[in-house]
Amino acid sequence: MGILSGMRVVEGSAFVAIPLAGMTLAQMGAEVIRFDRIEGGLDAGRWPVTKEGRSLFWAGLNKGKKSVAVNLATGAGREIVTQIVTAPGPDAGLFLTNLRAKGWLDHPSLSALRPDLVMVTLLGDRHGRPAVDYSVNPSIGFPDATGPEGSTEPVAHVLPAWDCIAGNMAVSALLAAERHRLRTGQGQEVVFSLKDAAAAMLGHLGIIGEVLVNGVDRPKAGNALYGGYGQDFVCADGRRVMVIGLTERQWTGLVQATGTTQAMALLERRLGESLADEGARFRHRAAITAVLAPFFAARRVEDFAADFDRAGLTWSEFRSFARAVREDPDLSPANPMFAEIDQPGIGCFPVPGSPLAFGALPREAPVRAPELGEHTEEVLAEVAGLSAGQIGRLFDQGVVAGPRPWRRMAV
Repeated sequence: MGILSGMRVVEGSAFVAIPLAGMTLAQMGAEVIRFDRIEGGLDAGRWPVTKEGRSLFWAGLNKGKKSVAVNLATGAGREIVTQIVTAPGPDAGLFLTNLRAKGWLDHPSLSALRPDLVMVTLLGDRHGRPAVDYSVNPSIGFPDATGPEGSTEPVAHVLPAWDCIAGNMAVSALLAAERHRLRTGQGQEVVFSLKDAAAAMLGHLGIIGEVLVNGVDRPKAGNALYGGYGQDFVCADGRRVMVIGLTERQWTGLVQATGTTQAMALLERRLGESLADEGARFRHRAAITAVLAPFFAARRVEDFAADFDRAGLTWSEFRSFARAVREDPDLSPANPMFAEIDQPGIGCFPVPGSPLAFGALPREAPVRAPELGEHTEEVLAEVAGLSAGQIGRLFDQGVVAGPRPWRRMAV
């Protein structure tokens, strides 16, 4: 039983942020019901996919949920979804969406049926225009500050960072609004946008102030850690490592472990500045790197890895996704967060549960993603309160569907 056991959340979504929010809640024990079109949602075939066309993306972001397949083009289908969202119960009436449908699936319409409804709506931008992570990120400047030092081409990040942040903001918003409802009985809609999530972080990280107060448009710094010391090095075996000297402890440990204490003292005298200051370490990163580079160039990773770990240094080796999955036990069932799951149509492989470990409850094992429409009949009976005859007629009329034999998608 997860910490949110008993809570019911309905999700109407696509792509990353809101599916991530729903999955996060499901992995904490909430009953999360996702509804989709009978043919599948917009993200049903999102890459990466298997050779047979099964979406690993969809399976990854929908673990632990229930799936209802509905013909949303019909009035009866829309009525079914409305019933599910507004179903009674003190721990129900919670709705997550990034698919605004004015006139039937908006807050005024739904709250007319359940006044204490809590609804979290994610927009593209605050004006209601569409946006995705890969359009927001360039618009706020990060690609122009990413990439090799001295280069001019923008580098877009492969991680959909704003989607990930917005997904967790949606979780926070839902739980905060639900707490308000518990105290006051009042429902509400919480609206925010993907671009605002990114803009807020731009300000939180001091970047807006850096531009307006300092007059600095941050240049590219390659793999260097901005504002402190952190740099990548190629070792004698051709492998690449990242070492961090951001805090005083990290910096002192790095200098001692590499045997460069005297060389750094000489560098300080030459510069006329103490490298105990993290800003100084960033300004003089090239000179510091020149002192450290011979240590790494003369050694294989295995020559210093154990010593670095014993000294408690902050460092890592650069790996591809494939190498990381093959070599890192933290990405395997050796980590209690992971378990081997047999995902229908895909196979058995390790998937993560929640990274949160609550001290009062045992860790919840991850649960596979549902097949499209797998829980349609169950949800119509238990949540919408329909009789077996009513449910049968909806199936016969093509208003709803259950799981169907899977057909290969074009890839």
